[in-house]
Order: sequence, then C-alpha cells, then structure tokens
Amino acid sequence: MKIIAFTALVAALAVPVAHGATPTLKGSVGPGFTITLTKGGTKVSKLKAGTYRLVVADRAAIHNFHLRGPGVNKATGVGSSGTTTWTVKLKAGKYTYVCDPHASGMKGSFRVT
Repeated sequence: MKIIAFTALVAALAVPVAHGATPTLKGSVGPGFTITLTKGGTKVSKLKAGTYRLVVADRAAIHNFHLRGPGVNKATGVGSSGTTTWTVKLKAGKYTYVCDPHASGMKGSFRVT
C-alpha cells in the first residue's frame, strides 16, 4: 500500500503546474484613420509586466501598427494588410503604438508596472 501511495505522490509532483493562458491584447489599425489597443474589449492604459500575445489586425495598406517600448520594437508593414500575431514580453515603463506614416494623429500609449 505504501508503494502505491508513494508512486501516486511522485506522479502528482511530476505533472507541470498550469499557470494559465497567456493574456491576449488586440491591436487594430485602419481602415480609416484609427489605431487601437485593447484587452478584453477595453482600451489599454496600463498593464502588469509579463508576457502577452498581441494580435494585430492591420486593415489598410496605407497604415501600419508599430509598438515600441523597453525591449520591444515590432511593426507590421506599410503597403500590406492582414492579421499578425506576436508574443511580447512587456517590462516596466512606457510603451507607444503608432501608425508610422500618420504618427501625428494615429498614436496611443500605455504604462507597464
């Protein structure tokens, strides 16, 4: 009986602990002159440091979605459109997202703590 209990304990300890799914952020640019970043349907203004899945819907060939901040510099291309998915590790600091060709009006930012 002790061997069975010991074997069950060893098996339980060998199972990896699930830490939950990677949180998803959604970026969108176009088709008009709009750019957004949301989490769960709410505009992102602050996030906790960590790893995120960022799904970007680039809906116009005249725009791009460019995310910059501590250790991150990712951009979709101008001249193309489609959906792009990145895994980003966000560290404490300020991040900006912008459409490079229309940076004066198409931009946003958030803080990571």
